[in-house]
Amino acid sequence: MNTPTLKQVALAAALVTCITLPAAAQTPSEPWLVRIRAVGLISDNKDSTGLDLSVSDKVLPEVDVSYFFTPELAAELVLTYPQKHSIRAGNTYIGALHQLPPTLLAQYHFTQLGALKPYVGLGLNYTNISKVHFTPGVVAALHPSLDHSSFGLALQAGVDYEIAKNVYVNFDVKHVDIETDVKSSGAKVGKFKVDPWLIGVGVGYRF
Repeated sequence: MNTPTLKQVALAAALVTCITLPAAAQTPSEPWLVRIRAVGLISDNKDSTGLDLSVSDKVLPEVDVSYFFTPELAAELVLTYPQKHSIRAGNTYIGALHQLPPTLLAQYHFTQLGALKPYVGLGLNYTNISKVHFTPGVVAALHPSLDHSSFGLALQAGVDYEIAKNVYVNFDVKHVDIETDVKSSGAKVGKFKVDPWLIGVGVGYRF
């Protein structure tokens, strides 16, 4: 298991502070914002095993729920369902996995531009890796396995544009740290970093 680093723990503490401190301020009358996005996942695929590992890019659905503590400060929870990816070594298919990557972000929204509302976010991602399987030849030769959980930082920038009262179109970009240890016969042989860019467009409703 990839356990949280000191930096990640410190960030988690900072996120809690950012989220809880504004609670004393006046909460907006419509504090909830729910968005549905179509997201393109583009993986960086950084591999230290020497096998040139990669996972497939894909388009996936995403739902996020934001709560505004003040007009500027919000917390956002990003959700989807487990996503299946092919695993390749070079150009050769060697297996598949599922990953579920819920992400929690603290956001600052810029409110001085009328209907145009840009924002930035910083947060933590937890990814659960499941249903990992490899082709029979790879299993016989290497007996490979992957760690099943990953903790990492998440960065975000985006913009909401209000097209009608409380209705928004949204453009959003996130970069998420996702990595796993790669093992052969139980011994670690390297680290594989997916570290995807998530580029999304969608609609939102505030209430």
